[in-house]
Amino acid sequence: MPENDAAQTHFPLLLLPGFMLNEHLWDDIQDGLSELRTLHFGNITQDDSIAAMAERVLEHAPAEFTLVGFSMGGYVAQHVYRLAPHRVKALILMNTSAHQQTELEVARTQSQVELAKSVPFKGLTRRALAASVAPDRAGDQVLLGRLQTMALTNGKDVFIRQLSALRDDGYAHLDKVQCPTLIIASRQDQMRSVAESEQMADLIPNSKLVVFEEAGHMTPLEVPELVLQTLTEWLQDAP
Repeated sequence: MPENDAAQTHFPLLLLPGFMLNEHLWDDIQDGLSELRTLHFGNITQDDSIAAMAERVLEHAPAEFTLVGFSMGGYVAQHVYRLAPHRVKALILMNTSAHQQTELEVARTQSQVELAKSVPFKGLTRRALAASVAPDRAGDQVLLGRLQTMALTNGKDVFIRQLSALRDDGYAHLDKVQCPTLIIASRQDQMRSVAESEQMADLIPNSKLVVFEEAGHMTPLEVPELVLQTLTEWLQDAP
């Protein structure tokens, strides 16, 4: 991985992907990011709770780092901060939330888990894939194929573990976040709302909210140039 003086003089970036994704989520911006910081990729595939995922991330993380969490990885990132705020020097939360699952959502998830255990895993459904991108990208077979490839690489066991990882109320903890924080949301995100990100930004004292108007949920793959530009500009002033 290429490294330069800029990458060596700042804290490394620790990148956490979302549900049924992996390090290939960052492929389109990895080279650009590596010009800015040393990169590390966190693993959230081995555990069935957000807390356990966060503990595993910390176990393998650098001593101090800037933490980037996308979607489900954003929930994990928030928990990492709660466990070790002294190690997280800056925080980037992308297309995520601190929203607690409702009783109905929990019941629906538990039903999905039981169904998943009883049938072969054939990847994410076409409906789920289409909902994860902007409506005008729902027919982009190359983009959807990249998402499906990551899902199939993770497989059934990861699907069940990640689906089982219930999300608690993170909003109650956000006013305790003291590090610089960038929050990215998308106007056409069908999975997480801009309002959720606005609430996070209102609660985190030293935060900045950026909203992408023309993107859906999968921003690193849908609008990689915009993501890289936004991160590059913000990281210039971050630790």
